[in-house]
Amino acid sequence: MLWDQVIWTKRESELRTSQGQSHGTEEQTQTSPITACVLGHPKQTTSGGEDMRNCSVTPPFLPVTAVNTTVRLKDFRQHMETKGLDAYIIPDTDAHMSEYIAEHDERRRWISGFSGSAGNAVVSKMKAALWTDSRYWIQAERQMDCNWELHKEVGTLPMATWILAEIPAGGQIGFDPFLFSIDTWKSLDLHLQGSNRSLVAITDNLVDQVWGTERPSLPSQPIYYLQENFTGSTWQEKVTEIRNQMQTHSNAPTAVLLSALDETAWLFNLRSNDIPYNPFFYSYTLLTNSSIRLFVNASRLSSDVLQYLSSDCTGPMCVQIEDYGRIQESIQKYSVEDVRVWIGTEYTTYGLYGVIPQEKLVEDSYSPVMVAKSVKNRKEQDLLRAAHVRDAVAMIRYLVWLEENVPQGTVDEFSGAEQVNKFRGEEEFSSGPSFETISASGLNAALAHYSPTKEIHRTLSQDEMYLLDSGGQYWDGTTDITRTVHWGIPSSFQKEAYTRVLMGNIDLCRLVFPSSTSGRVVEAFARRALWEAGLNYGHGTGHGIGNFLSVHEWPVGFQSNNIAMAKGMFTSIAYPLHDPTGLSLPPEPGYYQDGEFGIRIEDVALVVEAQTKYGGSYLAFEVVSLVPYSRNLINTTLLLPEQLEYLNQYYKTIRQKIGPELQQRNLKQEYEWLLKNTEPLIDNSSWVRLPASLTILVATTLALALGQSL
Repeated sequence: MLWDQVIWTKRESELRTSQGQSHGTEEQTQTSPITACVLGHPKQTTSGGEDMRNCSVTPPFLPVTAVNTTVRLKDFRQHMETKGLDAYIIPDTDAHMSEYIAEHDERRRWISGFSGSAGNAVVSKMKAALWTDSRYWIQAERQMDCNWELHKEVGTLPMATWILAEIPAGGQIGFDPFLFSIDTWKSLDLHLQGSNRSLVAITDNLVDQVWGTERPSLPSQPIYYLQENFTGSTWQEKVTEIRNQMQTHSNAPTAVLLSALDETAWLFNLRSNDIPYNPFFYSYTLLTNSSIRLFVNASRLSSDVLQYLSSDCTGPMCVQIEDYGRIQESIQKYSVEDVRVWIGTEYTTYGLYGVIPQEKLVEDSYSPVMVAKSVKNRKEQDLLRAAHVRDAVAMIRYLVWLEENVPQGTVDEFSGAEQVNKFRGEEEFSSGPSFETISASGLNAALAHYSPTKEIHRTLSQDEMYLLDSGGQYWDGTTDITRTVHWGIPSSFQKEAYTRVLMGNIDLCRLVFPSSTSGRVVEAFARRALWEAGLNYGHGTGHGIGNFLSVHEWPVGFQSNNIAMAKGMFTSIAYPLHDPTGLSLPPEPGYYQDGEFGIRIEDVALVVEAQTKYGGSYLAFEVVSLVPYSRNLINTTLLLPEQLEYLNQYYKTIRQKIGPELQQRNLKQEYEWLLKNTEPLIDNSSWVRLPASLTILVATTLALALGQSL
């Protein structure tokens, strides 16, 4: 369905085109007194936006994308009644606190109709409410019917406040302990203490009971192991290293419990396709000094994989395969002994945490495996570099293709996203995109988390800015890159905004900083050029990236709960789309002019040892993303001499590393494009260098505001 085939009010058409989504389910065409889809005038919200749902009239005004949840909620409340519950909390994650979740685990989406990646729901006897951040307000208004209240807040406090107001004293609030992080449970429990309202763990998920046979089945594709040439170490070497850490730990843990899916995938060099955009599989691992227990669906392991894991023996380097569904029972049984279990609290659910006696817990924010995989060894670094070279070829092919086809008016946001994925898919070792491609033109680019659909998209135009945030999964690495382009004549403000975003990117990439510095401390350098002009972006500036693992790999990055920077880490100069604490925000450093355009620039960089005049332990960034920036959006008169020097050196590096690859493949047109777009930039203007004290003041100001300490 294209939007010119539907009659809308002007404002509705603009908003739907910029952000709306359609699922095409039968439920969207059903009508009832509470969900009749009648077009009308939007009502103003307190946030200053327009809520296209008008639930104060009969029948309500609703977009056709709203999902009818009346029957679902009626059935759900009947199940609540049988459990004696006054309310039930439905979070947006799975039992592993994953960023992306399989259809099997999309409970909040099914019960509410809202498909955004962040948002928690609560259903009471009379009401249903959803909390989400600003990325998804418009989307939620278009997908939820009038059964649902939309709360434009995040965190446990707003949700707890609503529960206290809606649930009478003595009320019981149910939750699935395997969908709650430890911190979320502790926070909610704290807010409810002394209120005569209690949280009740229900291990038999109520949404699953109502969803019934319509619920998608668990993924069942084979689990496979990576060939040695795509791994930095064998699984035996990794197990030995983690055991060494256990033995030297001051609290002497006897076991490490791994709950995050990428932890087990990394430890054993195993991969599958259970989770969209991530090569993971449902699993847990319990590693002790004398045993290795892998909890997984054994039917998915071939004889080759079982042999690879040495599962036919009982020694300390033999992997025992146990049923995935028995993890809680096994942990509870193990904890009866004289043991101490080392966990990472960010990814361990309350369902497992709650069965381990407190005195037998060794708690860190992140498990030793999560920290170990964040630092890549020399082989892993080379693998990621190689993946980014091939990824650059795919990106350059796409940019050339756009220049040829956009002027003809034949490219839209969705077909563009498909095309860049096609080019990546033709690269050696490709295993699909690393996240849903953000392909946004004009005003859609101002929506930080916009992705087009086949039904809902804009046509790309020479007169608009176009933003592409995309990445690929390859057997040797994961990529993530953002480029913003303009094929026509950008306005002076667009050029200045773009140039200042680029200046921030350059300043951070050029930075030399002490070892073990927190990313949050240096993050201010990415904002300096924007701040000078009174501009800013309302989110963070970086995330780790894996070797054929997660595109947003924790715990590396520029946020307060990331670990300190260390040699061998890969980070994007960009913000993570997912935060296991639930404080997710829009992606990447940039600038967004609401209703007009958006700018983002993102590169992946390796943390390397810096060579300084007087020695010492210092670090720097080596950028491994190798795609030129948009030349006609750069105002060179704004660039400092050292920024211009860096940019030209970066272009020289691109020529040296990508040029031969294009020539070897006989991609003549792409090679000519590369030469043209990496010509040295020249600026004849004079610059007065800003004093170093000003830069230090800027960084210190932000650090102090965030409660950090330089």
